Amino acid sequence: MRILLLDTYYPAFLKATYAAQPGLAAASYDAQHQAMLGQLFGTSDFYSRHLQAMGHEAHDLIVNNLPAQTTWAKEHGTRINTLALRVPQRLRRLPVLRGMLEALPGLVDIAVEQIIDYRPDVLYCQDLWFMTPRAMARVRPYVGKIVGQIASPMPPDPLIHSYDLILTSFPHFVPRLRAMGVASEYFRIGFDTRVLEALGDVSRDIDVSFVGGISRHHGKALPMLTYLAQNTPIQFFGYGAASLERTSPIAARHRGEVWGLNMYRALARSRVTLNRHINVAENNANNMRLFEATGVGTLLITDRKDNLGELFEVGKEVVAYDSQEEAVELIRYYMDHPEEADAIARAGQARTLREHTYERRMHELVPILERYL
Repeated sequence: MRILLLDTYYPAFLKATYAAQPGLAAASYDAQHQAMLGQLFGTSDFYSRHLQAMGHEAHDLIVNNLPAQTTWAKEHGTRINTLALRVPQRLRRLPVLRGMLEALPGLVDIAVEQIIDYRPDVLYCQDLWFMTPRAMARVRPYVGKIVGQIASPMPPDPLIHSYDLILTSFPHFVPRLRAMGVASEYFRIGFDTRVLEALGDVSRDIDVSFVGGISRHHGKALPMLTYLAQNTPIQFFGYGAASLERTSPIAARHRGEVWGLNMYRALARSRVTLNRHINVAENNANNMRLFEATGVGTLLITDRKDNLGELFEVGKEVVAYDSQEEAVELIRYYMDHPEEADAIARAGQARTLREHTYERRMHELVPILERYL
């Protein structure tokens, strides 16, 4: 099977990576692309490398990486429009601009050329917002099946209906998508052991952490995080601190953005880390932090969800809370009982390395794709 994996990375991460590596933007496309994958951001090459090990052809695209994508276009003689490239992706979603920008060659057009050049059996899109319906129509003659994966709010119907199949780690999304007439399957997120190889030995010098973003999708979590900052020694890592009031207790404990391997390092340094799902998860556990935190051997205290017990044994591999008050009590308890915390953390890591790795996920993914092909 020939699989092309399309993804987008957070602009702040892309900007920080290029700032940290002067001269990278002037390098070849391949050099820029490999440098970005080497940061272990998001799902990095966690899908492609295991698919390749299984005997499939798999390649990654980071389609919103402006320096690398424009370099690819120049190397392949693809016409680009610098005005269109300068328009942020979030503005491209506005109805008033969408039609105008679709007519201008930009990042979407470069991605279209890459897809046509690769001619995959499966175009696998991790970001359902990036490709427009018009772009999907352009690539469809050159693609076997167009597959999407989603664990965030759904895009508008025209985008949803551009896909032949949508995989999701939200159990509640599967029947909703099928009711819309779109094929859908439940597919869980995971952890990649390459992270442990890259981290090496890490000292656990942080008692308790929250590693994650603060955004509109996390609106219900902000009062809770404030309460935790007032009642525990929790430290915060991630994006969104600029949106906080200067007097916020969170701001006083915020240690800045961490991306890729540095994000994993912040988790690995933590004896205990707290997890909170975004609003759209409703009452289902699904997010990457479940597997990232347990994967690096940190005790995970997460919000209780209906299906959490299907992923981990609650109380023995992870710990769950129902309220902010209970979260504080659990944090304090496991800070005072480090041996118990370590035992649960070890059990959680063993479960993740046994059942929740991306190597295993790819062995689950391929049969799904083959059924629809």
